[in-house]
Amino acid sequence: MKKANHTKNIYKTRSESPIDFAAEELRKYLRMMMPDGGNYKIQCSTDAKDGFRLGLMQDFGLDISDAEDVELDDIIYIDCDESGGIIAGSNPRSVLLSVYEYFRQMGCRWLFPGVDGEYIPLKNIEAVKIRHKPSMRYRGQCNEGCEYQESMLEAIDFTPKVGMNVFMMEFKIPNAYYDMFYNHLNNEANFAAEPVTPEQVLQWKRQCEAELAKRGLQFHDIGHGWTADPFGIDTTYAFMDDSKVPEEARQYIAMRGGKRELFDNRPRHTEFCMSNRVARKKVVEHITDYAASHDNLDYLHVWLADRRNNHCECEECCKRTPSDWYMMLLNELDAALTEAELDTRIVFIVYTDTTFAPLTEYIKNQPRFTLMIAPVTRSYTQSLPLEIPQNIEVPKYERNNISLPTIVEEYFVHLDGWKKKWHGSCIAYEYHFWRHQYYDFSGIKIAKVIHEDVKAYLKHDIQGIIQDCSQRSFFPNGFAFYCYARTMFDSSLSYDELLEDYFKIAYGDNWRDFYAYFEEIATAIDFKLLEQERSTDYAISRFYNLEYAERLRNVREVTAKGLKLIRENYNHPYRIATFSVRLLEMHAEYCNLFADAMMFKARGMDQSAWDKFNVLCSTVGKYEYQFRLVYDHGLAMNSLKNNIFAKKTNLPELAYM
Repeated sequence: MKKANHTKNIYKTRSESPIDFAAEELRKYLRMMMPDGGNYKIQCSTDAKDGFRLGLMQDFGLDISDAEDVELDDIIYIDCDESGGIIAGSNPRSVLLSVYEYFRQMGCRWLFPGVDGEYIPLKNIEAVKIRHKPSMRYRGQCNEGCEYQESMLEAIDFTPKVGMNVFMMEFKIPNAYYDMFYNHLNNEANFAAEPVTPEQVLQWKRQCEAELAKRGLQFHDIGHGWTADPFGIDTTYAFMDDSKVPEEARQYIAMRGGKRELFDNRPRHTEFCMSNRVARKKVVEHITDYAASHDNLDYLHVWLADRRNNHCECEECCKRTPSDWYMMLLNELDAALTEAELDTRIVFIVYTDTTFAPLTEYIKNQPRFTLMIAPVTRSYTQSLPLEIPQNIEVPKYERNNISLPTIVEEYFVHLDGWKKKWHGSCIAYEYHFWRHQYYDFSGIKIAKVIHEDVKAYLKHDIQGIIQDCSQRSFFPNGFAFYCYARTMFDSSLSYDELLEDYFKIAYGDNWRDFYAYFEEIATAIDFKLLEQERSTDYAISRFYNLEYAERLRNVREVTAKGLKLIRENYNHPYRIATFSVRLLEMHAEYCNLFADAMMFKARGMDQSAWDKFNVLCSTVGKYEYQFRLVYDHGLAMNSLKNNIFAKKTNLPELAYM
């Protein structure tokens, strides 16, 4: 008996890695949506008339005139009926983005990395017609926190599913991040260390790069390290004893206080003597060699040291500001890259001392470069302003004696100073998902901030954002990250639209009750106090607030109501909701133990707070492996430990006994 043929066709107009992968993803999710719908055969054809047709918009004669740069600007194009149709993009990456958007339009969602984070409804395909150019050109994240390889691969896979197109890998070898996970930072009581070597981490970085290439994602590389590596000062490890610095390299280290030595024994935190022509030449040659041998990168980030107020104080260096020397270095790099016939794109950073605009120098070949503003000291409890007051003045640069802005308006005034001679593209490097996410115990306060931040950046002609973030920024929920990705993709979306879109899938029919629960958590555990913005006596402590200490007693009452809600909604037809709800069990315990510690901290009782914090750290650490794809225990505890519980008050603890 002849078997019925249910095979349908997916045609590719060309074979390039992102388009090949897009075809595979289209087939996979079609079969998941329709488990009994038969097979889809993938083949190449430039003149197919039936089935699904994947390719560049240009292959189908579609208009892409609104793409200023076809390689960088994504345009999503879908014109499908119930039997197939065209799924295309302005570049190979955009074809993959279009495939995911096709499924999104039919109800599929990806809320956090891994199979537990995806929702694929059982249904037949529907007609979808859409053409969309994302609101921001650059939409991405940079590795940070405690990394492990499975998480990195899942994060890369997740990136285009939420409409993002950029992934940055910081450092030549990011073993500092991997070491924190595999040595179980802040969780040594529960798990034995599993050391990994730099060689292993380098292999893993190359694996990540291959996964980025498969998807056509923009690969941004390096950042810090250029101020030490070119002189033979190894930045593989965060620390180096100053006595181990090669003698021939010492002449190139920035001189501070009459000495040329590592800053805090940290090579990546150490500047170099930028007025030294030989030193600049070594840096330029080192960067050029790296660019030549790593032609898979899309953008090379050339940053200075990761610390402020540590620039060279020699007589020649003092004749120019660090930003002026920086511009001189980048112009020399441009000349070297041009001579080597390399079209490498370079990102330079407005950060720490280079927040202050140059006085005399400027970049000559601006199309090669992208400016990136990094407002690291801004407040994250309030959104960026749409309008900048006219009366804000920035101080003059004073070598090794600067203070960075605490209000973001001042950062924009600094940026205006840069724009007097900079006319190229600008992006932002942001920190919502660094330590700040761990001060918002609800996940909804920072979501509102970031949603409005994206729109404000667009208003100020910032064409993209890269988040310095843990790849596991989905605790207690992934709503803030979802807001970030989707608002960059389509800034016309409202907060309420995104809220319903996320919470309905994550928590089911009773999603409003879960949002109300998060609102109660946000009231009980004050985001502003944890961001050191609500002390009643800063002379005692940044966290001193007796009224708030009393209010923390309500946390257990709130979580008790939350646990009742959780247990009433414990199981769901789709795994994504079951996982999302059960994660909140651990989160309730996390909130209770934190409140126990913070009640003492808000009273100025450091030792008692520290003891309670250690209970939180070891207790919650037991869940690390169960929820490791969404919760970064090492970074969470580091954020609370280093910025809250390790800070000392100016009050004897006995005063409150």
